[in-house]
Amino acid sequence: MKSIVRKTAAVSMSLAMIAGLAACNRGTDAAADGAQVTLAVSTLNNPFFVDLRDGAQAEADALGVKLSVVDAQNDSATQANQLATAATNGAQGVIINAVDTETAEAGLAPVVKANLPIVAVDRSVGNTKIASFVASDNVAGGEQAAKALADSLDGKGKIIVLEGVPGASATNERGEGFTKGLAGYPDIKVVSKQTANFDRAEALDVVTNLMQSNPDAAGVLAMNDEMALGAIQALGAKAGKDVKVVGFDGTEDGFKAVKDGTLLATIAQNPEELGKQSVQLMSKAVAGEEVESNVQVAVDTVDSKNIAEYAKN
Repeated sequence: MKSIVRKTAAVSMSLAMIAGLAACNRGTDAAADGAQVTLAVSTLNNPFFVDLRDGAQAEADALGVKLSVVDAQNDSATQANQLATAATNGAQGVIINAVDTETAEAGLAPVVKANLPIVAVDRSVGNTKIASFVASDNVAGGEQAAKALADSLDGKGKIIVLEGVPGASATNERGEGFTKGLAGYPDIKVVSKQTANFDRAEALDVVTNLMQSNPDAAGVLAMNDEMALGAIQALGAKAGKDVKVVGFDGTEDGFKAVKDGTLLATIAQNPEELGKQSVQLMSKAVAGEEVESNVQVAVDTVDSKNIAEYAKN
């Protein structure tokens, strides 16, 4: 299982308390009974969510939870069908990483009707009543990313913004952070904002086209590492030299690109910790215990100055 070493405590005090309580409760009825839990993931084509799944699975194994993982492949209708199935196939709880925050509420309706506890992880689920929401501080991370890019350009120049899946809370929150971070740099001009749906191949095509119409763009601000890596492919020899690129997630490929000098920085999350904590919270919720309603995992800016603390090789 992959793991990421953190320079600072990646979990808040409340999160540490939850982890401690979960450890004490490893003998709870939920774990002893082999609680059946469905983890509905937006897509497993993204390494970030693979890590999230792996963290969830490892903790489920440790707690004796029977975890069923379903992959929506970034399709809201598919995820809705998967959630409806979970509500009727014996699942005692649902952990959801929503494809789309705005449509998740309707998709979760059968789960709510079945009175099953819900834990949302990484992305919010509209107004649906849930037991807990576990996520990185995306707004703060977006702000850090914007500042890192702007500072590398000495506060001036044209940049391209690559947005994530429309409607996803991570897209909205990171976009909010980008706006806040760039507000202090009036000479930074965003010449284009375009979605690449958190996808590397799509980002390659988008940046190839955008650089043709904006050849003097000096930076790319991407809402995840996959899109940042696609941008780097499109930029070729310009990446890290003529054009600075900043990503978000802290994946192994992202760390390698920082080490190689093609990626200026990545905002490092801890997807395994997100998965782990979501299972711990669900185990408690299934057992009828109250849990923290909102748990945030800290993010760090990783660049050439501290990459040695994060990259494995």
